[in-house]
Amino acid sequence: VIVDGDDNVLGYASFGDWRPFDGFRHTVEHSVYVRNDQRGNGLGPQLMAALIERAKGCNKHVMVAAIESGNSASIRLHDRAGFVVTGQMPQVGTKFGRWLDLTFMQLILDPGAMPPDPHKE
Repeated sequence: VIVDGDDNVLGYASFGDWRPFDGFRHTVEHSVYVRNDQRGNGLGPQLMAALIERAKGCNKHVMVAAIESGNSASIRLHDRAGFVVTGQMPQVGTKFGRWLDLTFMQLILDPGAMPPDPHKE
């Protein structure tokens, strides 16, 4: 969470389990939010960098983002952080009376890592 001197929230980032199954425990889906009047001030990259480090510290292997396809600022933020587009899902949501498409992006946090030994976890 990033707050100003008056404790007003300017932005936040979080992650949670990608799927509720044991085999996906090393993958997280995340969110980054920056207040409208604070966009363009560098908070997004700051939050993203902290979130990536936190995920690495929690021994996560992959971060997944599901971004509304029209949100070019978020797609650009993720691209600059090293995420790659892995898929598109047309018309999977609605908002304000229109269909929304999702763009999926992911970042492999430790590309050379071997899967954990199930007998040692």
